[in-house]
Amino acid sequence: MSDAPRIITVALVGNPNCGKTTLFNKLADTNATVGNYPRVTVELQEKHFEHNGWRICLVDLPGIYSLTSKSPDEQISREFLREEQADVLLNILDAANLERSLFLTTQLLELGQSTVFAFNMIDEAKKQGISLALDDLSSMLGGPAIQTAAVKGKGLDLLLDAVIAQAQIPHEEIVTTPISYDTHLESSVVKIQDMVHKLYPDTLDHHQTRWLAIKLMEGDDALQGYDNDYSHIIEMVRRERYDLERSHGDSCETMFAHARFGFIHGLLSEVRTVSIDPLKHFELTSKIDSLLLHRLLGLPLFLLIMWTMFKATFSLGNIPAGWIEHGVEWITDHISALMSKGLLHDLLIDGIFAGMGAVVVFLPYILILFFFIALFSETGYLARSSFLLDRMMHTFGLHGKAFIPLVMGFGCNVPAVMASRTIESPKARLIAILINPFMSCAQRLPAFILFSGAFFAEYAGQAIFSMYMISIVTAMGAAVILSRFVIRGGTESFVMELPPYRVPSIDSILFHMWEKAYDFVRMVGGVIVIGSILIWFLQAFPQEIDYSQDYQQAITRIEAQSESAQRNESLTNLRTQQELERMSKSYLGQAGQAISPIFAPLGFDWKDTVAIVSGFFAKEVVVASYAVLYTNNADESGNASEGLRNALSQAMTPVTAFAMMVFLLLYAPCLSTVAAIKRETKSWGWAGFSILFSLSIAYLLAFAVVTVGHWII
Repeated sequence: MSDAPRIITVALVGNPNCGKTTLFNKLADTNATVGNYPRVTVELQEKHFEHNGWRICLVDLPGIYSLTSKSPDEQISREFLREEQADVLLNILDAANLERSLFLTTQLLELGQSTVFAFNMIDEAKKQGISLALDDLSSMLGGPAIQTAAVKGKGLDLLLDAVIAQAQIPHEEIVTTPISYDTHLESSVVKIQDMVHKLYPDTLDHHQTRWLAIKLMEGDDALQGYDNDYSHIIEMVRRERYDLERSHGDSCETMFAHARFGFIHGLLSEVRTVSIDPLKHFELTSKIDSLLLHRLLGLPLFLLIMWTMFKATFSLGNIPAGWIEHGVEWITDHISALMSKGLLHDLLIDGIFAGMGAVVVFLPYILILFFFIALFSETGYLARSSFLLDRMMHTFGLHGKAFIPLVMGFGCNVPAVMASRTIESPKARLIAILINPFMSCAQRLPAFILFSGAFFAEYAGQAIFSMYMISIVTAMGAAVILSRFVIRGGTESFVMELPPYRVPSIDSILFHMWEKAYDFVRMVGGVIVIGSILIWFLQAFPQEIDYSQDYQQAITRIEAQSESAQRNESLTNLRTQQELERMSKSYLGQAGQAISPIFAPLGFDWKDTVAIVSGFFAKEVVVASYAVLYTNNADESGNASEGLRNALSQAMTPVTAFAMMVFLLLYAPCLSTVAAIKRETKSWGWAGFSILFSLSIAYLLAFAVVTVGHWII
């Protein structure tokens, strides 16, 4: 007999923000992203682990409120459940909000699959005076009911034991609790069920045909994707729905909902006791919301919080950034001293170390920024920002639900584009996808810090804050253009729950920071190294340059003169001229000069053009490009970063620098984001449109900055 562990596939299914992904992380010992706002999970996540001799394949499904599919993430969950790809369903319920959570449970019961019920966040429920009769719950729901507190790791072993026990029950012995519907409604369901069974007698069992019949009666084309011709069933459904709605005065959807909530009410009256007045629990939440969501004060408070976040990010980040900078310089100097001069030395010191060193110093700023974002997420303020901005976003053809994907864009545009799946309206979803690249991702932050430090040192925090505000305003303006002139379709109402305020856990915040630090360091060790090598190679070759004059002879002649300040200045100027001519005639210089006329009206030279082009592949390469291009511009103390800032301040004016920041903020999304747009829209046309649209807006706004700035100054 084989000793190999037996395998169970377990699907985690529940409402958004019920602690499902936290439970997934605890059970599988993994690190999927979590947050105190709905719709964190937007695609299937899978993890394998062992428990008591069983190998468990745990699948985290996107959070859903019902099995009626509207948005792509809901369709992912429903199709997985409908195809019975799981041996056991693990239904996660928020123990403090059972009226909401059990609505999905009533629909899962109709699937007739083996189910375990995890009443999560039981610690929060107990704080509200809620206690549950687990034995009665198990009996009435037809499956084990387990109390868990995923954040604290409570009840997890018991939960896994229940899953394994449930998996060993033969499918034909599973008994689920039926939901009692109105007599006329039940009669219609049975009629449709019989027709579905006749159409698929060998492929669908009793539970599947009944579930399909109910979905059809709810107005959901649940048969879509099956092979047989089912037009006659659809016609029968249309007639049954018409007769029921005419005789009862309610839609079929309302009749099903009433029955389900009736079941929920009866269930909770039997199994739940509440010892604390619920109104007292919500008093503090209401007081905080009355301030943060105030019609007049809410938006100014939001802007003040955002400004404080960016001001603190720059101010606090300067200290550790200085430590890292000195460490990089120390390592670079020691390695340089150990190597003999030559191409390998130049590649390592002037290419790889210059590019990596220039970027890695920005790690503290990234960590501090995501500390604040994690803090807002975990406390519940991030979700409330959606409601706060909902009215304003309607003006721009969006609604508050798009705010979460847009805020996620401050981290990275790729997962933010994917998070747009949670928006039901195809029009609103497409607009959210196309405007997301305008949100300033973390990979742009090093470039903003570089330019802010070089040109606006005293007001660096304000300069960076202005970039984020410009990104939001531009995204909203782009949404107006797209909704009125490009993308047609109706809008939808905004329905999104407000999660409770929670004291953020240190572990959760540290995880968010570690996740971003890991991604950042991995990026420095990957794309930055490759980009730095490529840029160094292109600017270092060809080695043989046909100079306009004999620089070496001129330098030798001046060196023969007696020591003086004028002699030293002449030598510096001559060597600078030689280096500039060498770089302008390198492969990189030639390519940059060929493209630079396009950007000349913006005041950008060929070096700026090279940085812009490199940023199309990955935005974080922009700073590395400047570091390699200006690698010989260390200040007198040997400080490469200070030398880079000084070189930039001599190469362009503050107005041009601000225009460059605006351009880098808004121009074409990186290749990864383009691929994500193509995947979500299923169209290379929309991906190409995104590139041209963002380039056009970036160019126009940068040109406006240069024109107005020069006119004022």
